[in-house]
Amino acid sequence: MNVNAEIVREKRLQKGWTQQQLGDVAGLSLRTIQRVESQGQGSLETCNAICAVLEVPREILLSQTPSADQGRAKPVWLLPTCMALLIGFAAGVAVTVLFNGS
Repeated sequence: MNVNAEIVREKRLQKGWTQQQLGDVAGLSLRTIQRVESQGQGSLETCNAICAVLEVPREILLSQTPSADQGRAKPVWLLPTCMALLIGFAAGVAVTVLFNGS
C-alpha cells in the first residue's frame, strides 16, 4: 500500500519524535518506519497504526502527492554505463600487460 511518506515524516517531526520513537508508540519496528518514510510502502495495519499515533485521517496519509523521487526519471542507463566502463578498464589493462610483456 502506498503511503505519503512526506506527511508521515512531517507529522513525526512536528511531534519532535525520532523514527524509533514513532515506531515504539505505534507498535512498529524501526525498519518499518524507515521503509514507510523512504519508500512510501506499508501494510494497511502499518498505515492504521501510524494514523492513530500521528492523529491523521487515513485518507490524508494515503493521498499521494508527487514527491521528489516520484517525479524523477529512473537512471536506467546507470548499470550499462558502469558495465561498459568496467569492461573498458579491464580491456585496457589486458592490452597494456600483453604489449608491455609484464
